[in-house]
Amino acid sequence: MNAPLPNDLLPHHERRPVPAVMLQALRDRFGERCSTATAVREQHGRDESPFPVTPPEVVVFCESTEEVAFVVSQAAAHAVPVIPFGVGSSLEGHLLAVQGGVSIDLSRMTAVVRVNAEDLTVTVQAGVTREQLNREVKDLGLFFPIDPGANASLGGMAATRASGTNAVRYGTMRENVLGLTVVTASGEVIHTGTRAKKSSAGYDLTRLFVGSEGTLGVMTEVTLKLYPLPEAVSAAVCHFATVDGAVNATIQTIQMGVPIARCELLDANAVRYVNAQSKLGLREQPLLLMEFHGSDAGVKEQAELVQAITAELGGEDFQWASTPEERTRLWTARHKAYFAGMQANPGCRTVTTDTCVPISHLAEILQSSIDEADACGLPYYIVGHVGDGNFHLAYLVKEGDAEQRAVAEQLSMQMVQRAIALEGTCTGEHGIGLHKMGFLVDEAGAGAVAVMREIKRALDPKNIMNPGKIFAL
Repeated sequence: MNAPLPNDLLPHHERRPVPAVMLQALRDRFGERCSTATAVREQHGRDESPFPVTPPEVVVFCESTEEVAFVVSQAAAHAVPVIPFGVGSSLEGHLLAVQGGVSIDLSRMTAVVRVNAEDLTVTVQAGVTREQLNREVKDLGLFFPIDPGANASLGGMAATRASGTNAVRYGTMRENVLGLTVVTASGEVIHTGTRAKKSSAGYDLTRLFVGSEGTLGVMTEVTLKLYPLPEAVSAAVCHFATVDGAVNATIQTIQMGVPIARCELLDANAVRYVNAQSKLGLREQPLLLMEFHGSDAGVKEQAELVQAITAELGGEDFQWASTPEERTRLWTARHKAYFAGMQANPGCRTVTTDTCVPISHLAEILQSSIDEADACGLPYYIVGHVGDGNFHLAYLVKEGDAEQRAVAEQLSMQMVQRAIALEGTCTGEHGIGLHKMGFLVDEAGAGAVAVMREIKRALDPKNIMNPGKIFAL
């Protein structure tokens, strides 16, 4: 297994220029929505990964499926790379234009196309963000639960198979996407799936595209499941002397079948950082931040059972967030942990890795990773959606310090090795992108990756759809 490459050594690719005739065709069609300005290109050549800016040659702001199809048709005719762009919040280099080409910005595709409240489904354009969608359906008594933290676009969330804090109860994007509108590598528009809750009709193309990270096509519309807003919501914080105690309480909660909606771990470092940024005043010890959904009686029963479990395993200072404002304050602070860490360590970039293991192995991998992190001398913190065995370890590395970056990458590699050895995955929700390409073969095996390559070549014979990501052709 090879560690990901350092900042200044992106995988080498020949950049494929956009021909003048294609650029003129894009300008004629899109006018000011076709940009070659340096600032715009650089904005679309960066995400939240530690890689340097790698801009496309041109950025096109599309507003419809037909416009996306026009851009892709032009790109296919000239064998020019196409990189879909949502809000730029991905973490593994998904958006970097390593072979140049066109960035298709979908952020103006913000229409909620159709809400079917009776069927608990909704169809949205790919640029709709999760927060926008929840504002749109709240008055109908509905919500969309997938919450990766960032206010990501739903197209981007589908592309990376995102999950987040609610996944322990509601699943991931894989379980919650019913259908897609996709522009294929030839510029053809296809539709996958239906609004029915199940189907046995042919290959499951929807789940082929979900998680494909833009390498098979551009998703322009997404049909999703919705859920009724719970009658009652209750949140609680419980502190522990050790991460091990918090994780064991989580494991017992899940194994007892408690339908907890959210169960988030913050280590002492993460608590210290969010305290400093959000003025929470939490005890700077490992903690679980939990949320319960259901009826008044059901929530009360769940919470009392979890409180008893945590008390048996060393949990202390079990506190309720009894008002919506207090719950929002706590979850907002949790979602800002990434930026809180950087704010507390000026001049640093975050090198973060997520893994996911069977929950019975979670305490083991976390403790080994903590021991290594404590020994390395770099500032770090841990947050995790521990209810489903997923956690993130983030190292704070001085900008441009190759030695620190190499240490962080080596430790991240070792953590991934442990996860795979424990029958887990190298990424629970970030995706592969550029950063984790070296791990995919170790997890899936050479034969499985060869099948992925065959699918890629069949659907994208000119290798124009976000080339250089997931695996090398």
